[in-house]
Amino acid sequence: MAREPVDDALRLGVDLGGTKLEAVVVRVGRDQPQVLARVRAPTERDEGYEHIVEATAKLITDVAAQAGLHALPPIGVGMPGSVTSRRTDGTASHVPLIKNSNTTCLNGRPFRSDLTEAVGRPIAFANDANCFALAEATYGAARDARTAFGVIVGTGVGGGVVFRESGQARVWDGAQGIAGEWGHVVLDPSGGPPCYCGRRGCVEQYLSGPAIERAYEKRTGQRRSVPEIAARATGDADAGAILDAFVEAYGRALASVINILDPDSIVLGGGLSNLDVLYDRGPAAVARWIFNDEVLTKIVKNSLGDSAGVLGAALLP
Repeated sequence: MAREPVDDALRLGVDLGGTKLEAVVVRVGRDQPQVLARVRAPTERDEGYEHIVEATAKLITDVAAQAGLHALPPIGVGMPGSVTSRRTDGTASHVPLIKNSNTTCLNGRPFRSDLTEAVGRPIAFANDANCFALAEATYGAARDARTAFGVIVGTGVGGGVVFRESGQARVWDGAQGIAGEWGHVVLDPSGGPPCYCGRRGCVEQYLSGPAIERAYEKRTGQRRSVPEIAARATGDADAGAILDAFVEAYGRALASVINILDPDSIVLGGGLSNLDVLYDRGPAAVARWIFNDEVLTKIVKNSLGDSAGVLGAALLP
């Protein structure tokens, strides 16, 4: 496929999630972006690193073909984790290697350079939560905010920091590429559940969907989904206790973000952002732990749905 796009407003975005891959071709502008094509596929992370590289490259060519393009537009990819220049043995690497990804087969591997080589053209990369935050600050629920924090609560827990400069939303990566990683703030280092990052008691081990489901199964011996647990909370004492613990951990964890960043808006995304309890009881739980006598930060549900991440990726290049 040729390299030069015909339409300068066209962008191709990819969201590499824990369970699904999504790619879109969009025409960006001041108002809502125009989606010309969309393709989704399972990530199948159990198939390993090489499979994910191949599947992502194929998705890029497939969505471009579906949009009727004869050339690839600028490409942005949102994915879990960030990059390091250190190998897993501590020695220096000449290419950036993935770190901190909950799709663990990517860690220590040169995914960014491998995908760029497979596609045959430059690609802009960012953390997936940063892409979510960028999209919501550009087109969504934080469109009018000077500073915003985008929250992901789903298979994992992540966050992205966005500030507005000259009217344009920009992502703040931080000195080490870990800005916004509130999912790995440790709440209980000694007695908390183990985390894939090697520590115990991380926020992700209390607020993610799998963590809630594991807690319920440990308490009852029964496996239920998060929506089922939430729906049973009023008549099932065990489900109610699990949900109470979830709200309490959410309040303490998110208050720490507000105490440090003091953003205008916090936008909730991910599968668990659909839980009513985050909006019914969540604000009071957060307010109890904020170092202030009032809460002016708006905590709102996303307005772009589960496509925010892929739209944010399309805004990267």
